[in-house]
Amino acid sequence: MDIVDKLNEELLKQTFAEEQKLTEHLDEYKHIASMYARTENAIAVLSDMKTNTSYLYYGGVAEKLGLAERDTSKTVHSIWEEEIFGLMHPDDLLEKHLQELRFFHFLKSVPSRKRRDYYLTHNMRMLDNSGRYMHVLHRIFYIANDSNGSVWLSLCLYNFSINTSLNCIIINSTNGQALELEKQNCNNLLSDREKEVLQLIDKGKMSKDIARILSISINTVNRHRQNILEKLQVSNSIEACRVAKELKLLHA
Repeated sequence: MDIVDKLNEELLKQTFAEEQKLTEHLDEYKHIASMYARTENAIAVLSDMKTNTSYLYYGGVAEKLGLAERDTSKTVHSIWEEEIFGLMHPDDLLEKHLQELRFFHFLKSVPSRKRRDYYLTHNMRMLDNSGRYMHVLHRIFYIANDSNGSVWLSLCLYNFSINTSLNCIIINSTNGQALELEKQNCNNLLSDREKEVLQLIDKGKMSKDIARILSISINTVNRHRQNILEKLQVSNSIEACRVAKELKLLHA
């Protein structure tokens, strides 16, 4: 999936400071994740961007989903929990990655010391061990940064939910304020010129046509194209147009 690939690339190519305290604090965060799994019967996934490693802790939810026995854990060499993704309804998995992309861009506007105050929550459908879709509440926190401001650790929690709404909400855990992700302003993600270029791409225009219409060089058009792909974290123009429409940067 292109969104996953680009988000994966962005997270793993961050520049991390060589800080011993990161390693020293890892065991503390692993203990926190394991306690979430035990006390909430949740699946807790602690992902380390610096080493591309995830630590999974299983509560009772994992048994019902047929993933693992409760009170067990394992380590995988990836920041993506593919085994869990395989149980998600395909539409919800796509939506999950898109909304996490939006949340990641939202956090870029937040001072690094306050990023852990916010988390994204939404419901999804996942197959249980009998092949029936269950409603699951997913929460993601970016809980630790290094001194450069790079995201170091994320924590994902999965619990069963009685809420059938699939809306995504950002919660500020310090004051209880809820922000609907759909209402977050992403207009500044692309420049006005980049939006013009992408609108023409969406209409099927080639680079030479865009250059003529906007009275700019083809090299400038190509530079805008590359910037658009990087900002939207996609690998091609088709995906760029689709994601831009989802973010309401283009008219559908």
